[in-house]
Amino acid sequence: MSSNEKTFQKRRILSLIIIVFLSIIAVFSNPDFWSKKSPNQQTSQISQDLNSLQVKGRAPKTGYSREQFGKGWAKDSSGCDTRNRILKRDLKEARENSKCQIISGILDDPYTGKQIIFSREKASAVQIDHVVALSDAWQKGAQQISGEERKQLANDPLNLLASDGPANQQKGDSDAATWLPSNKSFRCEYIKRQISVKKKYKLWVTQAEKSAMQTVLTNC
Repeated sequence: MSSNEKTFQKRRILSLIIIVFLSIIAVFSNPDFWSKKSPNQQTSQISQDLNSLQVKGRAPKTGYSREQFGKGWAKDSSGCDTRNRILKRDLKEARENSKCQIISGILDDPYTGKQIIFSREKASAVQIDHVVALSDAWQKGAQQISGEERKQLANDPLNLLASDGPANQQKGDSDAATWLPSNKSFRCEYIKRQISVKKKYKLWVTQAEKSAMQTVLTNC
């Protein structure tokens, strides 16, 4: 190797070292590298999101039907429907058949805190809850968004939770002012999800609903 080639190689190595060094400095000087939102910071952000929502009364329920949010559960490109995708996400030890159906699993129910053994033979024991009920959404702004957006809302994993069937039935189309999970340790997460969904789909809250949400958030 000639002296010129050696000199070129040394310069190339030195350049690489400088680039790596500058990259490391850039990463470590970025505040986001060191900062991690604490639970208090997260709650503060959610509170800001809540305050950004419009406060209005319920609109009439006139014209509401489940089909306004799509005909049943949507299916993905592989033919799996939303219900089974959420069961697969939320159940422990979930077993799936060749038809993309969850046939068994264990749910640590967020609403009651109890454990439920799921099987297709007793499928109603575990239901998929819309965190923001579709009827509630319809009366608080969903009438004004497109049919495609309503379909997205009905199938959005953010707005869906596998839950105890009786608890889901008890909830119905209630908002936070009239229903909260009996499992108090989950109420913060529940309210945060409702606020996130309402912000994402430009839905509003009633004054009673907002007050109930604020009460929960003060204990988060």
